[in-house]
This record gives sequence, structure tokens and C-alpha cells, in this order.
Amino acid sequence: MSTADELVSRLPRTLFIGGRWSDDPTPLDVTNPATGRSLTSIADASPEQGVAALDAAVAAQADWAATAPRDRAEILRRAYELVIERVDDFALTMTLEMGKPLAESRGEVTYGAEFLRWFSEEAVRIEGRYSTAPAGGGSRILTLKQPVGPVYAITPWNFPLAMATRKIGPALAAGCTIVIKPASQTPLTTMLFMTVLEEAGLPAGVANCITTSHSGSVSEAIISDPRLRKVTFTGSTEVGRKLLEQASGGILRTSMELGGNAPFVVLPSADLDKAVTGAVLAKMRNVGEACTAANRFIVHESLAEEFSSRLAERMGAMRVGDGTQDGVEVGPLINADAVTHVEELVQDAVDRGARVLTGGQRLSGGEYGEGTFVAPTVLGNVAPGSRCLHEEIFGPVAPIVSYSTIDEAVALANDTEFGLIAYVFGEQLTEALTVSERLETGMIGLNSGVVSNPAAPFGGVKASGLGREGSHEGIEEYLETKYIGLSLG
Repeated sequence: MSTADELVSRLPRTLFIGGRWSDDPTPLDVTNPATGRSLTSIADASPEQGVAALDAAVAAQADWAATAPRDRAEILRRAYELVIERVDDFALTMTLEMGKPLAESRGEVTYGAEFLRWFSEEAVRIEGRYSTAPAGGGSRILTLKQPVGPVYAITPWNFPLAMATRKIGPALAAGCTIVIKPASQTPLTTMLFMTVLEEAGLPAGVANCITTSHSGSVSEAIISDPRLRKVTFTGSTEVGRKLLEQASGGILRTSMELGGNAPFVVLPSADLDKAVTGAVLAKMRNVGEACTAANRFIVHESLAEEFSSRLAERMGAMRVGDGTQDGVEVGPLINADAVTHVEELVQDAVDRGARVLTGGQRLSGGEYGEGTFVAPTVLGNVAPGSRCLHEEIFGPVAPIVSYSTIDEAVALANDTEFGLIAYVFGEQLTEALTVSERLETGMIGLNSGVVSNPAAPFGGVKASGLGREGSHEGIEEYLETKYIGLSLG
């Protein structure tokens, strides 16, 4: 396994457009959140360079759409194998630029690579249909699926590989070319993935990667171009709304995976061992910096005290530190603004009467140095109206509220504009399924703290987004249905 310095020295630093790495200067710093120090600097694309990347995607679109599905599938399969072969390089890159512990980064490599394998298999299963028109006679109905066309993909910083493969995989499988813009905080993993696609034999211009600190102007230039046919975005609801407004001008196809405010409902029949273990997984995956992270713990009053105590014990015992170190379970938050946001939410809850059962503060000095670390935190007796119950925390904080009736629990869970995922723990199956059906979310973790799976449809309702990623539904987001009316008379 490479050392950090060796690996960073080998990573690409410039724009990948039309199958070539540019000769641009490298003025945009990428920082290691565990140390506060710069890892390297990369190219900072202008709007004109963003359009140049779209030029390359447009030029390659017709040939890629005409490429045999099996050939597209084989390229994706080779890319999957190469990512798995280079698990250590991908994992270390993610840990260095994002902060998550190496064990979690390795898990993301496996998860992210699986989208490539899944969609390599879906590429050869794009189907249409042929049928007799209801009126009979000589009329027939023929439908076929065709690629939408050039795609612009914007990915977030928290899952640098998986968010790229979850969009690139189905786009390429469907026959679409793509321009991807990774987050400026964590671009290195996506840039490393571009080298894998090159080696896997992807033709020039089919996938292009631009990095920039001028996201608004670069995205506007690309989205306003009439040659673009689809925008796919994972990120905040605020930014998603702006992108939807921009996309409306060109009547673009859109997929939006936006913010979350996941309720974690512990029913009276819950097995506490399962519930606490599930709570740790749902809350602490990715340091809590995930749209799927449990944001509000809604616990039946008969279990609230014991659940709170046990969760505080488990989270308080987790080791915080630089994710490259052995035994670290909780890495730093992405930057200082994220730490400030978490501190403000905790203080607001405490001011309203919440009890800090463990944690509650940033960690600095000593072994934490200039890193952006926050202690895993559990808050008990959180009052209604507390900001942490209504805002996405994106950090290692678990606020707990109690309820007395199932109707109350459902009302508390649905009291949000978001609807990405909810978690339900209960041993009475009928009750658990009934509650699951009443929750206004696109996904449910039933007695499970982790539900993400490339073979399952990922996405939300309400302000949490549009469309689905993964599963059979995922490739449909990149396909148009064409109807041909046949007359055989």
C-alpha cells in the first residue's frame, strides 16, 4: 500500500476533457480535514472549460449511443474489476480528502464499485415491446428505449466514489455521455476514477471530469447549453431547487437526490440490542455526514431512558481521530463551517432544556491538532422546536425525543419537509409494517440501520428529491421511450 505522500504525488490534478488531461495550472487547494493542511492543488475550471467538456461529450454521444450494449457492459465490468484491484489507493484517497476512517473508505470502494458491476449487467437488458393495438386490424405498437443524451452530473463531497459511480454507471450503460463535476472539497477520488475508465477502454469524450471552485457559473454555463439533455445532482435541497429552475429553461430531464431529516422510530416492541446497534450504524456512518443519517430518534416512552443510556455509552466509547490511524472509528467533519453548524445545533438544544448525555463539544489541540473533530454526542429530552429536529445535522449528534402513542410517533416522524429515509425498529411485524407504510419517505430501514444497496432503488419524496438511483429504476433515468406506430395493412 502506498504512503499518503506517494499516493498524492501520483494522482491527477487537471481537467479530464475529451480523453486528455489538460495542461492547466493547479491553483485550487484540496485540504485534509484531519490535519487542516493542504494535500495538493488541482485545476480550477472556468465556465468556458465547462462548456469545452460538454463539447467533448456531445461529440462522442452518437458513437457511444451506437456502441453495442455488450461492449458498453464489458467496459463497465473492466472498470469494476480495476476499482476492486485498487481498493487501497481509492480508500486512502477518500480518507485523506474527506476524513472518514479507512475501514469505512474500503467499504465505500466495495459499495461504489458494485454500481459498475450492476449497471454492466443492466446495459444488456434495456428492452422495448411489440404489441397489437387494441383496435386490432393492421396496427401495431412498437416501443424502444434510447439514451437521453449528454448528461451533467454534480456529486457531493461525502461519498466521493459511490456518488460518481452511481451516476456514471447507469449513464454509460444507457448509452449517454457525461460531464461530471465532483465537489471541490473531495475531487481526487473522482479524478482517480477517471484513470480507471481510461484503462478500461472507455472512448475519449464519453466521460469528462471538471473541477472548480466556481460551481454556480460553471454549472449555469453547462445547463443553459441547448445540447445538454439531463442534469443529475446529489446535494442540498437549496442547491437542488436552483438547479431545477435552471434546468426548466431547457426542459431537461432531472434526477435530484437532496437533503434528508431521517427519523429513527423505536416502537414499543423493539429489541433494544438491535435498536441501539442499528442507531449507531444509522447515525455514525460517515461521521454522520450522510443524507441517510438518522437525524431524529423518536423512542417510545417505555424504552426512552434505557435506549438513551445505552446509545450514549456506545457512542461515547467510539475513538475519534485521523482516519488513517488504526482503530479510529470517527474521523473529522469536512471543514470548520461544519463544526460550527453542529456546535450551534447542540447549543440551541441545550438552551431549550436538552441534556448532554455524552460529547457535546469540538475536540481540538493535542492529538487533534488543527483537525475539525467533534465528539460523538447524544442529547436527551430534546424539546419540540429545537433546530436539530428540523435541520439536517450532518455530524455525530443524536437528539432523542419520546412519544406515547403510535399516531404521535408517526406525526413526529412526518413533521418535516424532507422524505428520504426513515428507520423503524420493532418486533411486532404488523405494527412495524403499518408504521412503515404511513411514513412519508422514499426508503425505510426496517430493523436495519443501513439500507443502501446498488440493487435497490435509492431516492426520496417531498423536498428530498426526484427520481431513483440504483436497481432497475436507475437506468431508466437515462433512457427515453420512443413509440413507433406500425401499419401492416
